[in-house]
Amino acid sequence: MNSKGVIAILMVYIGCGLNNVFLEYLIKEDPGSGHLITFLQFLFIACHGLIFTSKFGKVERKIGLYDYFSLVFMFFVTNIVNNWAFNFNIPVPLHMIFRSGSLIANMIMGIWILKKKYTFSKYLSVAMITLGIIICTLLSSSKKIPKTCSDCSDNIDIKDSSDGADEDHFFWWFIGVMLLTGALLLSARMGIYQEYLTARYGKNPEEALYYTHLLSLPGFIIYYNSIITHANIATQSEPFSIPFLNFGIPLFWIYLIGNVLTQYLCISSVYVLTTECSSLTLTLVITLRKFFSLLFSIVYFKNPFTWAHWFGTILVFGGTLIFTEVPNKIRGSKVYQTEKKVN
Repeated sequence: MNSKGVIAILMVYIGCGLNNVFLEYLIKEDPGSGHLITFLQFLFIACHGLIFTSKFGKVERKIGLYDYFSLVFMFFVTNIVNNWAFNFNIPVPLHMIFRSGSLIANMIMGIWILKKKYTFSKYLSVAMITLGIIICTLLSSSKKIPKTCSDCSDNIDIKDSSDGADEDHFFWWFIGVMLLTGALLLSARMGIYQEYLTARYGKNPEEALYYTHLLSLPGFIIYYNSIITHANIATQSEPFSIPFLNFGIPLFWIYLIGNVLTQYLCISSVYVLTTECSSLTLTLVITLRKFFSLLFSIVYFKNPFTWAHWFGTILVFGGTLIFTEVPNKIRGSKVYQTEKKVN
């Protein structure tokens, strides 16, 4: 991977990490503000792209509009289905476990669609990472979790369905599992499709970032009432007094601004990575970022970090080392140095 890809990975962890900090504060103040947060993130990225990428429509598009509509369609269906699944007796821990299976889903779609073949070490690393995240997720979900999705790019309100005790409970639970499975595979398919667009049209991360967010904006009409309601709540939050001035800014809006700016840094870096590495490697980076966010939440909420957490963490980092072939590279470097000395 070139230096541009390495910098993008660093920006993903810095931007998404800071974004998660602001998100924690926002959810603590208003757990139902997910639609407002996501809408403002999309609106800012679309406005930024309109000015700096599209030059107010003067720059000719390199990727076909139909391709963007396909991408946006997959994105929205994935998020809507993930949210809808909570109406089918799906508990929060199970939902989080499915989200942790993105690496496996991406590998399955790569084998099915791209006819890729992976080495045994890749299968082993993906299994270790997924198992480690599932262990940490299950342990963390036993604590009180705010009723909103934890990922900064798709925060949506969820519905508590713990009262599904009627005779049809298992049937609707099974339907919910099928919905989550479909959403997981569609999300992986979306990653493969982005890889295809890069191969066909070349590297256009800024353009792709702009149009996918711009074309997604009409979808927020569905959440119009929620956005307005929580915008009013944000405006009525505790003011932050600005020194030497006679007015203050609602603290919630300061958190929102911080969240929006760091989300741009996070997602723009992700789009750069879509052009610099394979969809499986990109999924690995994003999965690890979610894992670090999970660890941060454990620390932030002062939950105990048990031996099982340590076991899950070791699995994740061990799997990551195997996936990136670090042991082989170290071993190869030592062999090279030995041969160099002999010669």
